[in-house]
Amino acid sequence: MMLMQQMAMDGFPGFGLRRGLRRGVALLLGVVMTATIGFYSPSAAQNSPEILWDTAGVPHIYSRDAQGLFYAFGWAQMQSHADLLLRLYGQARGRAAEYWGEDYRDSDVWVRTMEIPERAAEWYTAQNPDFQTNLEAFAAGINAYAQTHGDRIDQAFAQVLPVTAIDVLAHQQRVLHFTFVVNPEEVADLALEAGDESARSLEPLHRPGSNGWAIAPARSESGHAMLLANPHLFWADLFRWYEAHLSAPGINAYGAALVGIPVLNIAFNDQLGWTHTVNTYDGWDAYRLELVGNGYRWEGGVRNFDASQQVLKIKQPDGTWRDEPLMIKRSIHGPVVREAEGTALALRVAGLDRARALEEWWTMARATTLSEFEAALQPLQLPMFSVIYADRDGHILHLFNGQVPVRKQGDFADWSEVQPGDTATVLWQDLHPYEELPRVVDPASGWLQNANDAPWTTTFPPAISPTDYPAYMAPPGPMALRAQQSAAMLMQDDAITWSELIDYKYSTRMLLADRLLDDLLPAAQQGGNDLAQQAASVLSQWDRQTQADSRGAVLFVRWAETLGFSDLFAQPWDAAQPLSTPDGLANSDQAVVVLEQVAAEVQTTYGQLDVAWGDVFRLQAEDVDLPANGADEPLGVFRSVWFMPTEDNRFAAVGGDSYVAAVEFSDPVRAMVSMSYSNTTQPQALPAGEAQALTQFSQQGLRPALRSQAEIKAHLAYQETLSPL
Repeated sequence: MMLMQQMAMDGFPGFGLRRGLRRGVALLLGVVMTATIGFYSPSAAQNSPEILWDTAGVPHIYSRDAQGLFYAFGWAQMQSHADLLLRLYGQARGRAAEYWGEDYRDSDVWVRTMEIPERAAEWYTAQNPDFQTNLEAFAAGINAYAQTHGDRIDQAFAQVLPVTAIDVLAHQQRVLHFTFVVNPEEVADLALEAGDESARSLEPLHRPGSNGWAIAPARSESGHAMLLANPHLFWADLFRWYEAHLSAPGINAYGAALVGIPVLNIAFNDQLGWTHTVNTYDGWDAYRLELVGNGYRWEGGVRNFDASQQVLKIKQPDGTWRDEPLMIKRSIHGPVVREAEGTALALRVAGLDRARALEEWWTMARATTLSEFEAALQPLQLPMFSVIYADRDGHILHLFNGQVPVRKQGDFADWSEVQPGDTATVLWQDLHPYEELPRVVDPASGWLQNANDAPWTTTFPPAISPTDYPAYMAPPGPMALRAQQSAAMLMQDDAITWSELIDYKYSTRMLLADRLLDDLLPAAQQGGNDLAQQAASVLSQWDRQTQADSRGAVLFVRWAETLGFSDLFAQPWDAAQPLSTPDGLANSDQAVVVLEQVAAEVQTTYGQLDVAWGDVFRLQAEDVDLPANGADEPLGVFRSVWFMPTEDNRFAAVGGDSYVAAVEFSDPVRAMVSMSYSNTTQPQALPAGEAQALTQFSQQGLRPALRSQAEIKAHLAYQETLSPL
């Protein structure tokens, strides 16, 4: 079934913008795709973009120019994730409820209130002409795939077609600024803390996280720099990674992009590589406004809102649409996100005038030296994320990257509160330039790490001090247990081998147990009942890991959760002892009482106190149910896995470790990778399903990152040659 025989332009913002429409239609109507089983031919790549799909479902894309590369990358993402990609773009338009019904109403309200579609159109015109052409080529590849393979796309999502470059930018904006920098759940939580009981209370969420390491030659057994990339995100929706290899003149990069993003977000090439971690960054503020008539109090007077009326179209179960008015109000601070009892909450988000984050990533992937890489970073188009970097020349770098507002006073905690909205004193305008951000290059320690801790603990001895930066730049601490475990593993090894790097990545050692069991065990043995003493015996024999066969971990974690993580320690974290605190039990008597209670619960629920971790914590998908390993904060486990309860008193993994890349900058580069899930979500996509991915995950396995012609030839599943552009 061929899609888009009639291309309705109404409602597709910017679809008619100059060459975007002309080139897009030409490509849609003129695409000719041939698919052959065979091996990569360099001569073919000189004439047409080629996609070589390996047996893990990874596309290796070759093109004679950047336009062909972007076009083929759009095609490949549709091949692997068409339904997901189109749903995400529909949400970024603020029209998801129109397409799919009431469940998407809140998403549309957020997108419209944040003015994402309008700003995306402005961002389109702000692109450099060459990169604008690349974005158009990516969108054209999406549309050409749909024209050719419409029968592979769920028709519920096909109505989003055709896609434009503006849709790509809207999706980028929704992901970066309005999910990672700030998201509606955070705003609702802040409103509740500010006393607005009308705000919707939400279940606690796992926050995006990550581990990142850079190891200099001086600390590497081989004498080559090494990089570890390990983002932690949910395994679905806009957080899903897409692994790919992109090759064209000036670029030969391997890595991962979030689905729908047209460039690699984490990557390496023959000379260098980088990863990102979610940093302790504050790029938004909420302001409480006192309402007066049709305005709000401002600098001793009253200022009117800028207001516009929109209409949400919401699809009904019977196929009709319900129109719902939506009033968008803006104060001098930004959009109004909530009104209640004479007050309003307005939001200010940094960097909304910086439109070229995608181009920055593209430039990073083509850099060949540290100076070129930093030149790519210096415009600060990426709104946030620490950068951990290593290269073949032996340099390593940590940058606390972010569009940090220049604030007049206060510390990080002060700016986490709702600000008064009646004065310009707290209304920031400017952002700190690159030179004013925390940055470490080639530290004496020979290593850098970040596990979502503040930049001050990126290496030891410390290379930067919080006293050299504004107090609002990042919090002074505490350093969470996972970050402490990260730093401790690097500190203990003066010559890290390749195999040790991978072993460390999969460490499930629980630092929380190391800090508390030396107090809990004697207290339980001396003052506990028979069941508590049995529990102490189990915990004393436990390996303090969360491997699938670890016995005692389930009991310990249940005890710590019941006691309450915030009340566990006698000694809090101390910046003077960052890797040995917090420590000690705060209340031994209470700890023993809770152990007695929890032991009875575990015994009743699982039939034994020493139930194996993997019997309770599972990796589940259709026709797959495997034992899991790893655990979440605040347990201090480097192998981060997030779980949600299931109906059978078990827990299923839903996030955490998602993409892993271990890279050694030898000649040639050595790299091993893994994805925690399939590289595809489409039913008809190329091989490599959830069973294969989850089995590798359960076994803590990595596979080679295929980059040479010989490697790809040995693992080739399928080849596509697209029409010349």
